[in-house]
Amino acid sequence: MIKKMDITNPVLAESLLSIQIPSYEVEAALIDFYEIPPLKDTVDSLLLCEETFYGYYINDELCGAIAIKAEGSEIDIHRMMVHPNHFRKGIAKKLLHFVENLDGEYSSIIVSTGSKNTPAIHLYTQSGFLETGVIDIEERLSITSFKKILRQG
Repeated sequence: MIKKMDITNPVLAESLLSIQIPSYEVEAALIDFYEIPPLKDTVDSLLLCEETFYGYYINDELCGAIAIKAEGSEIDIHRMMVHPNHFRKGIAKKLLHFVENLDGEYSSIIVSTGSKNTPAIHLYTQSGFLETGVIDIEERLSITSFKKILRQG
């Protein structure tokens, strides 16, 4: 079940961190870069992030989450995470599909990930996202951006 999370609730923020840290530790290992911002989050930083979170629950256990900011007609995915204990269950795909079908006049979704994060890149391209660019952050790290048109507008 997917439901909106009140990230200003410290208990929910703590619960989110319990999946965010292990999830992004896996990404850090994949991209061989351990300074990614989600690994530095705290309960306090989550309380102030102003993102809208949706959690994926199995039997009341938070197993995955997606965070977005909607600006105008575009949804910007700020983070996507699945606890490693729940990898390969289709949770990320379900969260992505959920956001694609949010109520509103959204015409596109954008997202970025580490260029070496093959599982995420596969998820986005298989879900109809097109690569829009690559930015070199430093010698060991580049970020690939994607966009999906939901409806012409």
